[in-house]
Amino acid sequence: MSGHSKWHNIRERKSKVDAVKGKVFTKVAREIIMAVRQGGPNPESNFRLRMALLKAKEVNMPKDNIERAIQKGSGQRGEDRYEEIVYEGYGPGGVAILMEIATDNRNRTAAELRSLFSRYGGNLGESGCVSWMFEKKGLLTFNASDVDEDALLSAALEAGADDLRNDGKVLELYTSPQSFEDVKKSLEAKGFKPVSAEITMLPQTTVNVNRQSASQLVKLLNALEDHDDVQKVYSNFEMEESLLEELVTS
Repeated sequence: MSGHSKWHNIRERKSKVDAVKGKVFTKVAREIIMAVRQGGPNPESNFRLRMALLKAKEVNMPKDNIERAIQKGSGQRGEDRYEEIVYEGYGPGGVAILMEIATDNRNRTAAELRSLFSRYGGNLGESGCVSWMFEKKGLLTFNASDVDEDALLSAALEAGADDLRNDGKVLELYTSPQSFEDVKKSLEAKGFKPVSAEITMLPQTTVNVNRQSASQLVKLLNALEDHDDVQKVYSNFEMEESLLEELVTS
């Protein structure tokens, strides 16, 4: 399991949902809008929208907010001006960082992201500079204390999953994007209900980060995660977990 996954898990466990609810809702609403614009308002025929609605459910997004986002994506509530961009760069220690963006002002977003990278010792790079290090995967997470790992692994492999990883507190189950929904449905039918389910980017190579670079790297990742236009951020670092938890929660 990469340090990025551990960072994300620690951040999720320690964050105060109520304090950032507005920001979370904004990001989920943008994803719903883009999903509807891309594949239409019917979740039965729009996989991306189904995933966005699942995320909305996870964060307890109000029904009215969801409906407004679907209407915006359908063009019923004015034109949405968001465009999707992938930005790439390097953080302290040569860590690869990949960001999925939804913005209504490409120039503003690029300038703000470049400023964040510069502030924390990184560099915003050219398109393609790090994306080759990542592979698209389906990801289901489970609380390690709530499930029998061996039973989950057996059921997951039978359903067509690729890999199961354990960080001590969270079990991460990876699938191909194509088999993601089938695996999820199969596991839920057997009583294995995931805490979260999403399509993610899994790093194929990792970079060990020392203590000197760790503090700046975590600050950069947190700042990127908090930026309104950044839908998702991925990286490929490795770090001692006790140090990582101290930095994320400090």
